[in-house]
Amino acid sequence: MARLEVTETFAGVRLPGHLHTQESLALAGAFQFRPSDVLLVTYPKSGTTWVQEILTLIYSAGDPALVKTIPNWTRNPWLEHVYFKELPQETNRPRLLTTHMPQQVLAAALRTCKPKVIYVARNPKDVAVSFYHFHKIANFLPDPGSFSDFLQHFLDGTVHFGSWFQHIKGWLGCQEKLGLFFITYEELHQDLQRCVERLSAFLGCPLQPDQIASVCQHCSFTSMSKNIMVNHTLLSPEIIDLSKGSFFRKGITEDWRNHFSPQQSELFNQIYQKEMGDCCLSVVWHMD
Repeated sequence: MARLEVTETFAGVRLPGHLHTQESLALAGAFQFRPSDVLLVTYPKSGTTWVQEILTLIYSAGDPALVKTIPNWTRNPWLEHVYFKELPQETNRPRLLTTHMPQQVLAAALRTCKPKVIYVARNPKDVAVSFYHFHKIANFLPDPGSFSDFLQHFLDGTVHFGSWFQHIKGWLGCQEKLGLFFITYEELHQDLQRCVERLSAFLGCPLQPDQIASVCQHCSFTSMSKNIMVNHTLLSPEIIDLSKGSFFRKGITEDWRNHFSPQQSELFNQIYQKEMGDCCLSVVWHMD
């Protein structure tokens, strides 16, 4: 199933048809969670792959065997992707699940049975830059055009996967109800060890110091960029064309400063303040 030129629209959000169908999206909305499930929620390019790797290693007590032998999309599958229904669901281990869906799609399913939900956010300026570069290598996403054009679409919320602002506000709006664990890409970058400790405590999966060290080692940018189970080199160039760029591009924060003009930064800040002014969001990223 290629469908590289197909776009699906679901819950008002445009999605790549290569990965989604109306059936797969409807199945995600009706998914039956278990209390032992772990649901990782992100807007694209916010540190998804990084935290998928961390979660696998936490539940493996730092043993890298799984992250070195099983692709991350099999270990931590996306609920809404077409291949999800083909994966075995019966396991004695907690099911590690991933989604980019807006909160309203999963609201009913989450009310029925509450899994452990982790939301990872990132400075939206860096998200826009990373998403722009990802469009250049992902043949299932539209040509992004110039960065200026793409940035305007990002701010308008008309890119694939919808508005970053609506996504984060939707999920944080039910943070208390879901007991949602919130963490940022910037925190992971600043103190990975501390973040691993916090996540393992939230999951009720305490680790020994040597196990935490192993998690951090195998979740470093260098280690992950060389790991074929996460760096997307297993995928066909028809899907991800790595001749045009790397999936793991820089692994830094505030790369937006290398892309934004002063005028673009000012416009972004104005819209950010308008959209997020009433949102109780304590973050460690810098918008100026």
